[in-house]
Amino acid sequence: MSVRLPKLVSLLLLPMALCIAGCADTADDNSAPVTDLPPATVDDHDGHDHGTHDHPSEGPHHGELVELGDDQYHGEVVHNEETGGVTVYILDGSATKQVAIDAADVRINVKHGDKPEQFKLAAKPDDGDEDGKSSRFASANKELGTLLDADGAAPQLVVKIDGKSYRGSISHSHDHEGHDHAH
Repeated sequence: MSVRLPKLVSLLLLPMALCIAGCADTADDNSAPVTDLPPATVDDHDGHDHGTHDHPSEGPHHGELVELGDDQYHGEVVHNEETGGVTVYILDGSATKQVAIDAADVRINVKHGDKPEQFKLAAKPDDGDEDGKSSRFASANKELGTLLDADGAAPQLVVKIDGKSYRGSISHSHDHEGHDHAH
């Protein structure tokens, strides 16, 4: 009988364990997801359907978002209309918080005619960035600002984070009339 008792106890406990596990799953399914993501801060003013994303339609500095990796990180590209320069902020996967990385620069590759051209944006640590790291990268090169908006430029942001390279397309598709990038 001692051999049968463990089997009997197992058979009696199994339905109870499944019931408890099922109840726990049901509670999770009925609860609303918790997110700290802000709502999109701009209307879809360029007329394109951007699909459903779990992040805002523009970055915290009102720049264009560039997906890096499988939404592991984002770049935020901000044009300064007054100076012609470009600033890139590295953001987390939700595209809401800056992430300081250990990099001296990030790069933007563009096509200029048939010729590829690469621009380096130097690290300019922002307030709160850890020593030796930066979440902000900038270039005062006016040519870069112009080329980002040029037809056929196909700009791409290239970033190295923790030894891994990330590349994302910059799709600047709206005109500048009445839209100030220098926030």
